[in-house]
Amino acid sequence: MSADIRLLQFSDPHLFDSVADALRGVCSYESLRAVLAHAGTHLAAADAVLLSGDLVNDEVGGYRHVRQLFGALGKPVLCVPGNHDDPEAMREALAVPPFQTDGHLDLGAWRIILVDSCWPGHVLGRIGAGALQRLDESLRSAQDRPSLICLHHHPVPLGSRWIDSIGLQNADEFIAVTDRYPALRTIVWGHVHQNFDSRRKGVRLLATPATCAQFLPHTDSFAVDPSPPGYRRLTLAADGTFSTEVLRIAAAGHGHGHGEPPLVAGHRSR
Repeated sequence: MSADIRLLQFSDPHLFDSVADALRGVCSYESLRAVLAHAGTHLAAADAVLLSGDLVNDEVGGYRHVRQLFGALGKPVLCVPGNHDDPEAMREALAVPPFQTDGHLDLGAWRIILVDSCWPGHVLGRIGAGALQRLDESLRSAQDRPSLICLHHHPVPLGSRWIDSIGLQNADEFIAVTDRYPALRTIVWGHVHQNFDSRRKGVRLLATPATCAQFLPHTDSFAVDPSPPGYRRLTLAADGTFSTEVLRIAAAGHGHGHGEPPLVAGHRSR
C-alpha cells in the first residue's frame, strides 16, 4: 500500500427528506449522485472521505440518504455538522460504521481532526470552549505528526462581504490554538459553496465547492455562481507535504468536468 493517504472532500450536499427537492434550482440529491459518479475511480482509491457540513438542508430525514450513499464505501467517512444540520440528529443517524462525527483519526503518517463549528440558532459559526480544548489536545498529542483540520465555517475572510459576515465568529480563538502547532499543514472547510485556496503562516487554507448550487465569490451581496458542483481531492504524503485539486462535474451541455489546479501546479505544498 502506498505511503500516501488519499482523501476526497464533499461539502454542503443540502439533502432533503425528499429526493426530488431542490436548492437554488439544483436537485441536491441527484446533484450529489452525479458528483459521486464523477469521483468514480478517485472514490474507489480513497483512504477516507470528508463530509464538511450541511449534510442536510434542515430536514433530518436527509441523513438516511447520507447513510445510503456513503455507508457502503468500506472506508472511513468523517463528518462535521454545518449550520443547516442538527448535530445531535446527525450523530445519532451516523452512529454506525463507517461514519465518524467527532474527534480525530490517524491515517498513515497523518492526523485528521474534526471540529464542530455549529452555533445553534445561528448561520455563522462558533467553536465552543470544550471543542477548542479537544482541538488543542488533538494537535498536542499529534506531536510531529502532520495534521489536517476539517470544520464547516471559514476561519479567515474570503473577500466577500456577505459571506464573511457568516463565518467563524470566534476565529481568533481558533487561530490562537492552531498557531501553536507547527505540524499543522492544512485547514479545510465548506459553507461558502466555492473554491478558495490561500496560505497563512505556512498553513494551506482551503474551501471546497458544494455538491449542489455554488455561490459567486467576491461579492458584497448574495449571488449564485453558475459553476457546476465539485469536490476536492487531497493526497497526503508521509513526509508532511501534500497536493490538492478541485474537480467539477460537467455542466449541462459542456462536455467533461475539469480540475482547478493547486497554487503551484504539479508541486507538493506544505
